Amino acid sequence: MGMTDVLIVGAGPTGLVLACDLARRGAAVRIVDRSPAPPRTSRAKGPNPRSLEILDDLGVAEEVLAAGSVPLPMLKYRDRLPVAEADPWADSAQSPDAPYGRGRLIAQWRLEGILRDRLAGYGVRVEPGREVVGLTQARHEDDGGGSAGGGGRVDVTYADGPAGRARYVVGCDGAHSSVRKLLGIGFEGSTDEDQVMVCGDVDLAEGALDRTRWHQWFDEDGAVMLCPIPGTRTGWWFQAGPERDGRGRPLAPTADGFRRLLAHHTALPGRALTRAELLSTYRVNVRMADRFRAGRVLLAGDAAHVHAIAGGLGMNTGIQDAFNLGWKLGLVLAGHADARLLDTYEEERLPVAARTLDLTSERLRATLEAIRRPGGGLDAAITSDTTGLDVGYRWSSLAAGGRAPAAGEPGPHAGDRAPDAPCADAATGVRTRLHRVFAGPRTTVLGFGPGSAAVLRGTADAYGEAGVRTCRVYAAHEDRAGAAPGAVVEDRAGAAPGAVVDDAGHAAAAYGTEASGRTGPGTVVVVRPDHHVGLVAPADDARSVREYLRRLHGTGRSAERSPGMVDAVR
Repeated sequence: MGMTDVLIVGAGPTGLVLACDLARRGAAVRIVDRSPAPPRTSRAKGPNPRSLEILDDLGVAEEVLAAGSVPLPMLKYRDRLPVAEADPWADSAQSPDAPYGRGRLIAQWRLEGILRDRLAGYGVRVEPGREVVGLTQARHEDDGGGSAGGGGRVDVTYADGPAGRARYVVGCDGAHSSVRKLLGIGFEGSTDEDQVMVCGDVDLAEGALDRTRWHQWFDEDGAVMLCPIPGTRTGWWFQAGPERDGRGRPLAPTADGFRRLLAHHTALPGRALTRAELLSTYRVNVRMADRFRAGRVLLAGDAAHVHAIAGGLGMNTGIQDAFNLGWKLGLVLAGHADARLLDTYEEERLPVAARTLDLTSERLRATLEAIRRPGGGLDAAITSDTTGLDVGYRWSSLAAGGRAPAAGEPGPHAGDRAPDAPCADAATGVRTRLHRVFAGPRTTVLGFGPGSAAVLRGTADAYGEAGVRTCRVYAAHEDRAGAAPGAVVEDRAGAAPGAVVDDAGHAAAAYGTEASGRTGPGTVVVVRPDHHVGLVAPADDARSVREYLRRLHGTGRSAERSPGMVDAVR
């Protein structure tokens, strides 16, 4: 069996996003899953606004939006009677810097199908029924994981079938991760045996309930929640407090048990529930791996962290793990970046996971408090923290110096999510937005102000063919000589800088560059492939831009890779 670049273990949303991101970079990817067929899992109810941005970058957001529905208002009952209604997303409209103001409801199996189709477009298919039972890392002179060409590898043993080899392995195989266990990585935390919920997908008789609402019955002796599954006529997500035996122990979920719970808490008869499948018991688990990387093997998603369901952050945190890791693996495999770049995955994502554990536990506590009172419900779990848009990495070694905005000054800091902004293509006038400019597996250098032209030209000359794009952001009033259709742009020898017109001023407002417009040198912003700001620098500080790009992309066309690059990413 030949060597593959990356073996991904687990074909849920985390593994599929990582596979899509690596495949479009040209990496040789295999993705295996122990299930003999794609599981119709339903627990995750859909992507949050930040995950929608990632799915947009991967080219599947429109399909996800079409297959899903907007989050629904919540209708809450006590003693079978409606007592309150809440729409926790009512105020979350899209804004110029965030095109997705709210998440999307979509069955997890439907989202996985969309991602599998996207992956098949790159010629990669999930290999079902492949259970990993052994991992052996070949020793190498560089114990940190080696440079891409260094010959280090992981030998992989399966429960049946021939063994395999990969340069890197990523465990995206869930809370009971075989990869994590094979590495001997601890999974510290707690399981609350009292915090139990039974879940399943059910069919209700047509017309039994209004499908424009998420119905929630909270009584003193238990609860039932029913949310319509988008794309189905009679399908609902069923969640409830479990039935218990005479000693108070939770009983396993059954279709008849669901019918009894429905009849007990709601005004519907048990027979209104015509089918129940994908039955499972959910216990509140709050656990985190003590490290996300062991040499050439990494962990992502539930394999690395699990937490309370409140706020719906489980699948979303995994998707965002994958998007942080994909570009780093891609640059290391291409030989541009040293393998130490992979250390920044744990450096950035482990604190985010820890914060997510705290946040979801707090949201669960708030929800349990809220439902004691008539009218309380799951809206207590939804806050601006659950959008994912405020997650950043200011502490990261990849958040470079340069000019950080002063306190209260507008504009993102290095490490923050790079804001979106509507604008127009300077050459064609076609409407676009900055996240469209960022889309695809490249680093982007934005230039604001006339003084940025030299840095953009130098960057395009050095890196135009090597995974870096440049984009001049013109203010509406600026002279755009050279950007008009048919204009001869002087630097056509390299890859010419692209250009957009910030005709409504949204980009300048989002990046805090209004003040530098006509007088100062302008500003250069380096945006990583995962839409996070790497560097904010004055446009006359070409050296900072060059040094930052060298850390990620080597020295470009100009010379052999510098031995100093290794030090730069330590």
